[in-house]
Amino acid sequence: MNISPHQISVSGIDIEINRKPIKNLHLGVYPPHGKVRVTAPMHICDESIRLAAIGKLAWIKHQQSKFQAQPRQSQREMVSGESHYFLGQRYLLQVVEHQGKSYIALENKSVMLLYVKPTTSHEKRLEIIQQWYRAQLKAIIPALIDKWKAIVGVEINEWGVKQMKTKWGSCNIDDHRIWLNLELIKKPLHCIEYIIVHELVHLLERHHSDRFKAVMDKVMPHWRIYRDELNQLPLGHNDWS
Repeated sequence: MNISPHQISVSGIDIEINRKPIKNLHLGVYPPHGKVRVTAPMHICDESIRLAAIGKLAWIKHQQSKFQAQPRQSQREMVSGESHYFLGQRYLLQVVEHQGKSYIALENKSVMLLYVKPTTSHEKRLEIIQQWYRAQLKAIIPALIDKWKAIVGVEINEWGVKQMKTKWGSCNIDDHRIWLNLELIKKPLHCIEYIIVHELVHLLERHHSDRFKAVMDKVMPHWRIYRDELNQLPLGHNDWS
């Protein structure tokens, strides 16, 4: 039995397999392209995983079709007239060339002003916006965590922001640490709160069990609406990283 991370193919669908010291098998389909990943107990063989995947083929294909149907932003060229998103609001980018320090300002809830030197490259413009996004998300997270950890009834030791290809957030239960996807700063505030609550509840319940859903229902009754809204919003471009 292969216990290192690897792939199998089921009806033409590639499935990534990771084995961990857990009790139950978990199968998920992840954005942006519908990648299929299985996390399985150490003792379960590939053939058993294959049979489990076959039993969920219809569900897997349905989930993948939803991701493929989602609107996607084209790759950003960092030029005036492009659409950029911040906290669920669409802004038109306006590049302002000047000789001072590079910075970003929002105007009239509709324009994102990017002040850069005339020689600033596409890559550097993108880096400036990403740094601004990161700073904005980090600025709003502490208050949201303080609010929701009191409601959920948990404590965390650490949180962070990073680019994530397949998840909006993740949680290290043993270390009481959560990570949030930088892309969340482009989504409405209540969607960011939903992901924070989702990860905090995982500190009480590791899996997406009935208990997990019951706690979510108690602390955030409309979480399914927020989840569906988040999954229907435009994804990053096809090379989302």
